[in-house]
Amino acid sequence: MSPVGRPDRLCVRVDAKSWPGAQPLLGRLEFAVAEGEAVALCGASGCGKSTLLSIAAGLDREFSGRVDLADGLRLSMVFQTPRLLPWRTAAENVALAMGGVDRESLYRAERMLEVFGLGGQGTSRPGQLSLGMARRVALARAMAVRPDVLLLDEAFVSLDEAAAVQARDAVRAEIAGRGLSVLMVSHGGADLDALSARRLQLAGRPAVLE
Repeated sequence: MSPVGRPDRLCVRVDAKSWPGAQPLLGRLEFAVAEGEAVALCGASGCGKSTLLSIAAGLDREFSGRVDLADGLRLSMVFQTPRLLPWRTAAENVALAMGGVDRESLYRAERMLEVFGLGGQGTSRPGQLSLGMARRVALARAMAVRPDVLLLDEAFVSLDEAAAVQARDAVRAEIAGRGLSVLMVSHGGADLDALSARRLQLAGRPAVLE
């Protein structure tokens, strides 16, 4: 059970994680993310934070352990790279996450882009956007589906301070308003402070929670 006293939404237990032919990356560790809680995975570069996030997302199943997402909850993830479809506009990338590019979805996509300071950029294609703008489109896409659990892998990196503040405020509002649960990787203290994140420190080889 998470220390905040609210129901756990995401529970992760890793007994071991190794890459073929390599030294074990993750050792035995266990944690949970509760409703309305932000949890940050902290540690040195290469210690396994992003791998652990992929395990939590269900994208990496080559490990010993278990991941449990509470029944009926929706999970979305923002990766280190934006991973936008280059042949689609910014609004279409967001709308597709909602199930299609019909008029209603595109309207909602445009409104979500505005939340992240991208009003008027809906018709731009990813190649016409800066990296920071593309990252905000990826954040808008993840938030557009109104997830219950949001995974963030360095989601605010390369944003200028004004854009980072706006993005963090949007996520924080969802935590406060809907009880959004967040599991994040970030080296930025401002990100963790803004979201009042509980910090889990990974250390060692294989990495475990300190």
